[in-house]
Amino acid sequence: MPKTVLKNVRCFAVGLDLTSHSNKVELSAEVEEKPTTNYGSDGWSEVVGGLASSSIAGEGQWEAGDDTAVDDATWAQLGGVGPWSVSANNSAAVGGLCYFTRAMRADYTLLGTVGDVAPWVSTAKSSWPLVRGQFAHPPGTARSADGSGSGLELGAVPAGRRLYAALHVLSVAGTTPSLTARVESSADDTFAEPSVRATFDAAAAAGGQIVRTDGSAIADTWWRLAWTVTGTTPSFLFAAALGIG
Repeated sequence: MPKTVLKNVRCFAVGLDLTSHSNKVELSAEVEEKPTTNYGSDGWSEVVGGLASSSIAGEGQWEAGDDTAVDDATWAQLGGVGPWSVSANNSAAVGGLCYFTRAMRADYTLLGTVGDVAPWVSTAKSSWPLVRGQFAHPPGTARSADGSGSGLELGAVPAGRRLYAALHVLSVAGTTPSLTARVESSADDTFAEPSVRATFDAAAAAGGQIVRTDGSAIADTWWRLAWTVTGTTPSFLFAAALGIG
């Protein structure tokens, strides 16, 4: 990816698409420095890596009044833990670079000086690893029937690592609608005999989930999202991301 001017960063906070509500998103990751300097260090400090953490900070224009507004969603999420996904200045199209994690909505600041456009500022703190992956489903494509997404060649999962998957259900319509998404893998891009590696809980309302495999090695190198939709005239808008961490 060449040098880029930030114009299209996408941020999904549990079941909220913050794109049209934010004008600043910052993602940070760090590993603690733990000193191990000793008499054999030849006069130089030595450190090893300790605990890792990440955070997502955002700000933008405050709005309230329904579940898709910043204020309503933030109050509902404050102190809660769920998936957060941030694009690398792309449209969140399938295959686009994505950073995602399981994080707690840690703080919320709102309103400001007279005459200003009402602002908001909020931060989420990670409780799972920060994963560098790809979007597996675009947020603007509605689904009303069973289906599967495009395959992504993410590679095999070594023993001790995991496949992570984030799902953001952004809007739901219909009578008794239900969406059950799953992660499938395959040895090649045909998905002739896909294996189900993880399954999300059935979703009937806007919200988010994040799942991961158990740490066992998986030889398959191709991955995709698939879903089952039930209900009367159901329709779902959702975004999803997959990655190995």
